[in-house]
Amino acid sequence: MFYNFFLRSFRLLLLPLSILFWAVLFLRSYFYQKKWLRSATFGIPLITVGNLAVGGTGKSPLIEYLIELLKNRYQIATLSRGYRRRTKGYAYAKPNVTALEIGDEPLMLYRKFPSVAVAVGEERLLAIPELLHDFPATEVILLDDAFQHRAIQAGLTILLTEQSNLFSRDFYLPTGDLRDLKSRYKEADILLVTKCDPNLSVEQQKSIIREIKPLPSQKVFFTKLSYGTPYHLFSKSSIQFRSNAEVLLVTGISNPVPLKAWVEDNTTYYRQLQYRDHHIFTADDLKDIQDEFLKLTPDCGIILTTEKDAVRLEKFEKSLQHLPIYVIPVRHEFMFGEKEEFDKLVNDFVKTFKISS
Repeated sequence: MFYNFFLRSFRLLLLPLSILFWAVLFLRSYFYQKKWLRSATFGIPLITVGNLAVGGTGKSPLIEYLIELLKNRYQIATLSRGYRRRTKGYAYAKPNVTALEIGDEPLMLYRKFPSVAVAVGEERLLAIPELLHDFPATEVILLDDAFQHRAIQAGLTILLTEQSNLFSRDFYLPTGDLRDLKSRYKEADILLVTKCDPNLSVEQQKSIIREIKPLPSQKVFFTKLSYGTPYHLFSKSSIQFRSNAEVLLVTGISNPVPLKAWVEDNTTYYRQLQYRDHHIFTADDLKDIQDEFLKLTPDCGIILTTEKDAVRLEKFEKSLQHLPIYVIPVRHEFMFGEKEEFDKLVNDFVKTFKISS
């Protein structure tokens, strides 16, 4: 509690920098409004998934959701920056590729959806033509975390915001978490409130919609996180938690709070090793994991991690393969019976684009 209070107080001291950052964002937006800076369009359906703030709002699980929704009818490709990879420029996923080469999230997608073209590139405007050259059969491109990349104008934009940190209540970096103008939410086609309280009421839903103030053309959806059955990192065999399970939770994600809450509800005891988002695990980290695991009760303890972290732990297979180290999948679950409406909006966009083009 003291740490959180200190952090908030320190960030308030950075308010002048936040005002300066807002001014830069405002000028950039003004230049685009005046057409002094221009956005490019492509003759292919582009779906952007993004947010206005830094941190995890559930973009990767939504990309997975969209792939599952569209992959049986269209040839899908994904394009992201490939955050914290050791390479630069455009690249695409190939057999034996590592997280250091393309990033953890792209590698995770490539492993789960081998039929999908997975590419990375800081400059999306330059990367899209290269992607289409390498994968000419591509029919739909999903742009991960590209809302702030205004050099490209996508045909469908999905903007995510967490219920616990709505963009309407946030402030600009570094005092707050906003990395783009609040007013830019008006440029999205769909607003998705994520990581909602599973017990969110209809009245609370309406209150959030009133606060966000969507345009008449915008639709607001609500999702909660749903965790699947954990599976072993290497053998892929699944498990069900026992009532006496003890867990060592290993995470390198931006917001582990929902997962911690799930672990607390499903286990008797847990310890946690928490690292920064996209952390590259080292030999010292491996030793810490092994040492912390030994503190759990024998025959009751397991190591639990996320799918994003799993691809960064695979390099330690020789040391970890004999341990009970499990990966827990996560997905979006639409609330208030609105899944079909969301699916229809996405499908209609792609279908209409193909007809009109």
